[in-house]
Amino acid sequence: MHRLTLAASFAVLSPSAVAGDPEAGRGNSSAACSIRHGADGKAMVPMYLKLAGQNRQYLVYAMKAYKSGERKGSMSGIMVANVANLSDQDLDDLAAFYAGLPP
Repeated sequence: MHRLTLAASFAVLSPSAVAGDPEAGRGNSSAACSIRHGADGKAMVPMYLKLAGQNRQYLVYAMKAYKSGERKGSMSGIMVANVANLSDQDLDDLAAFYAGLPP
């Protein structure tokens, strides 16, 4: 069921909706992001997702799902706190930054 929801979400996101500005995303990347996901987006702890080179649309979808409370799990409380005050543009920018890093 989640795969269907994820696929449907990708279908409604236009390229302009997830374009993002990688430089703005670099500026929005916080210490909290770096502690868990690595300064270069390459998490060294297996429980944290490696963000470098990830699909930009997936990252936008995941962050928006955490923000809305749709996505739950053991790390959701941390993620909700980190994305709660970010705008959709901020999330798009963060996704563009991490997606553009070499995997």
